Amino acid sequence: MVEEEIDDVDRAILYALQEDARNMSSGDITERTDTSDSTVRKRIQRLESDGVIKGYSANVDYQKSGYPLQMLLYCTASIVERGDLIPDILEIDGVVSVQELVTGEQNLLVTAVGESDSDITPVAQALLDMGLTVADEVLVRTHETTPFGKFDSETHTEDDS
Repeated sequence: MVEEEIDDVDRAILYALQEDARNMSSGDITERTDTSDSTVRKRIQRLESDGVIKGYSANVDYQKSGYPLQMLLYCTASIVERGDLIPDILEIDGVVSVQELVTGEQNLLVTAVGESDSDITPVAQALLDMGLTVADEVLVRTHETTPFGKFDSETHTEDDS
């Protein structure tokens, strides 16, 4: 639960960090938000402690790093257990993400990467061994992300709400 309401300054900070957290200094963000450096640093600390910013990570191109297969595995777990299973699923070698889905029969989306089918097959087997049903498998060609536009103060104002 967020302690304080997310305002335009927070949104601008989130947008900037989503653009390039590694190279975005608090000074760069200060210029965008027209606030002080200490305000930006305090806001970032609050957003981290409130769990709004969950961490910082590299956006890896698995294909270029030698793992050309990226597979989405749509699974079904008991509604009661699905959330509790996520940490165990993330421990499976080759799994890079898990999403809990709240509508439909397929309620977990597992993303796995590997060099070949022989890397992905054990992931599916481990999911089955956990009692999950693997309902569908989808091979992904590319996956791109972008910062959430409503955090960008340049394109979103309170009047847009």
